[in-house]
Amino acid sequence: MNQGPWTEIDAQHDWYNLPRSAPPKRSATERVADFLEVYGDYDEATAREQARRCVECAEPLCVSGCPLGNRIPEWMLLTAEGQFLEAAALSRSTSNMPEICARVCPQERLCEGACVLNGRAEPVAIGAIERFINEYAFAHGAVDPVPAPPNGMRVAVLGSGPGGLSCADELARRGYAVTVYESQPTPGGLLVNGIPAFKLEKSVVARRVSLLEKRGVVFKVGVTVGRDMSLAELQLEHDAIFLGFGAQQARPLGIPGSHLAGIYDALPFLVQKNTETPLDMPPIDVRGKRVAVLGGGDTAMDCLRTAIRCGAAETLCIYRRDRANMPGSRKEYDNSIEEGARFSFLTSPVSLLGDAEGRVTTVRCVRMELGAPDPSGRRSPRPVRGSEFDVPVDVVLTAYGFELVPFPPGSDLAMIKRNDRGEIAVDDQQMTSVNGVFAGGDLVRGPSLVVHAVRDARRAALGIHRYLSHRRLFELDADQTDHLSPELTT
Repeated sequence: MNQGPWTEIDAQHDWYNLPRSAPPKRSATERVADFLEVYGDYDEATAREQARRCVECAEPLCVSGCPLGNRIPEWMLLTAEGQFLEAAALSRSTSNMPEICARVCPQERLCEGACVLNGRAEPVAIGAIERFINEYAFAHGAVDPVPAPPNGMRVAVLGSGPGGLSCADELARRGYAVTVYESQPTPGGLLVNGIPAFKLEKSVVARRVSLLEKRGVVFKVGVTVGRDMSLAELQLEHDAIFLGFGAQQARPLGIPGSHLAGIYDALPFLVQKNTETPLDMPPIDVRGKRVAVLGGGDTAMDCLRTAIRCGAAETLCIYRRDRANMPGSRKEYDNSIEEGARFSFLTSPVSLLGDAEGRVTTVRCVRMELGAPDPSGRRSPRPVRGSEFDVPVDVVLTAYGFELVPFPPGSDLAMIKRNDRGEIAVDDQQMTSVNGVFAGGDLVRGPSLVVHAVRDARRAALGIHRYLSHRRLFELDADQTDHLSPELTT
């Protein structure tokens, strides 16, 4: 009798005897009192045991589910055998910041969501194991910061978020002299300004930046290209340029009452509460106040959980679809609930009301119902007639997503071609319409995941290397190219 495709797996593996074990997690009571990370690391025995749950598929769906194509089954096997340093080295071969991606990637929608065990058991804890092996490597001094021999060419990287750091890393490994230009006073971009420390402690990002500095990467902070220096000036000083700054302009609220005091965009709130970056705005005080967060993504969860840590009396997320269609990760939703946040699903704000002094007091909402799926497959919400109701509030945080920040007026960055959506157009090497200028991440694809920015940056670094290598070939005599690889001479 044919018992199905699982028969051979059952005979060869004991994954069904090893339930998924979550990494150590601080209690909600403890963690809401600070901004320290919620999760800890596995111990060695647990990491080995959890890695043994991997069934070593012939066609691993987790690899295809990872935007970086991480060699997950291979480093799972090494981890199960206790070869943690070897596993970490393999992890770093396809990712420039695996210890960061392990913390911030929505694994349930990527590698773990594609795990073959789904539907039969809990998926392998890929993210937690990736974090363990890479933290183990750092703890044992196995992450090599030695600079590569210089190749004599210079590259400018604009932006020090995940894309900028990854591109700088790839190029530095190939011997390029890399200078990273960052408009904020601290390197890290989204990783320090947009992601709260309880998900990604700032010391983890600072460690990655320090590693790049030891590899020879130079960071120049407080510099905005297009205002403090032009694209033309960068081109004179560098052989190629990578644009890696993100999309940080909030999407407009677009309902009556949006002008009232007490209404804030998500990012300034998160930056103010999670970093020491100075902002040209007064402090946003939520202590003892009723806070409503509009939106349903991870940024909305970040706002809820940050407001709780800042002493908000109540925190309510208002979202127009149901839980199943919410874009935020399940893990972040569960953590928000544990920490005391409330959710009003199938609810959409239609206006904001204020008092005589012009401060917001009420979010007027309407109940929603789900209709037919939209082009993305999510069911489109529509209002239920006559279902309006009011939610009393003191502070409103809007988390409807982000758009690209316009280039400074008169900047020569404007010569770079954009597509119909306003995103920078690139070819298959990530090069823009301007020769030698490459781009990736949110500038190219719109607001997206950290791992997508890393992938774009790796592609761009390879594109830059090919572009500059081919350019150099024209400067060499024929007998000086024998040592170069065929891909660079054809």
